[in-house]
Amino acid sequence: MKAYIFPGQGAQFTGMGLDLYENSKIAQDLFEEANEILGFSITDVMFEGTADELKQTKVTQPAIFLHSVILAKVLGDSFQPEMVAGHSLGELSALVANGVLSFEDGLRLVSKRALAMQKACEIAPSTMAAVLGLEDEVVEEVCASIDGVVVAANYNCPGQLVISGEVPAIEKACEILTEKGARRALVLPVGGAFHSPMMEPAREELAAAIEATTFNQPTCPVYQNVPAKAVTDPEEIKKNLIAQLTAPVKWTQCVQSMIADGGTEFVEVGPGKVLQGLMRKIDRSVAASGASFEA
Repeated sequence: MKAYIFPGQGAQFTGMGLDLYENSKIAQDLFEEANEILGFSITDVMFEGTADELKQTKVTQPAIFLHSVILAKVLGDSFQPEMVAGHSLGELSALVANGVLSFEDGLRLVSKRALAMQKACEIAPSTMAAVLGLEDEVVEEVCASIDGVVVAANYNCPGQLVISGEVPAIEKACEILTEKGARRALVLPVGGAFHSPMMEPAREELAAAIEATTFNQPTCPVYQNVPAKAVTDPEEIKKNLIAQLTAPVKWTQCVQSMIADGGTEFVEVGPGKVLQGLMRKIDRSVAASGASFEA
């Protein structure tokens, strides 16, 4: 079975989407529509912006979403997913790709999500750190033993877990995890503690927007970050999407579920190759490639 997977924050680069814009009328129209919906020219930032401009959460999230979703639309009839999943933000791209959300509603939710997360980041100093080379259980135990907010946030692949929380708690966790034998415990250059209880104000804000949005019956199952299994009921999809902001991204488990359910060919749709790299670390026996667009 063919699975399409959609990347999250961190995959952005200057010039992203320009080839689509220049070579496809469909892409051009969707990018122009996006500029109108967002109320600013995101195409200018995507095509010509500096790395710093692209790094702003209010830009990054819609930019990655647009690159992914527009690429999927440009693929036309060759885009026939039998299962989809997205890493964090990528889950919204996946929900447009399998018909649960319209392009416009998806973009509005992504923009709201980005702004709500940005606001939550400004309430208290918080961050994330990548922990390499330790068993998940060891990382979880260390997080649980520390005073203050620090939780496992992204299960990216075996031996790579990102933790999230208050700055002092993260620093303390990194210290202990290094002593426990982590190959690296590295604080990441992110705006705040995504996928942790620190995102509760953002979760509440986004919940209201999600509840007010129409969710359609999907054309194929979406393997969501929170339950890490196939979901087809629109109400359940909504509930999981709301929970996602404060819950961990179980990416390893999502991919393993997709493989167990018959996924044999995984295609990454969007900027970069982050998910293809993780696929090779999760299970080398399945094919992983990037979606290519021929002008």
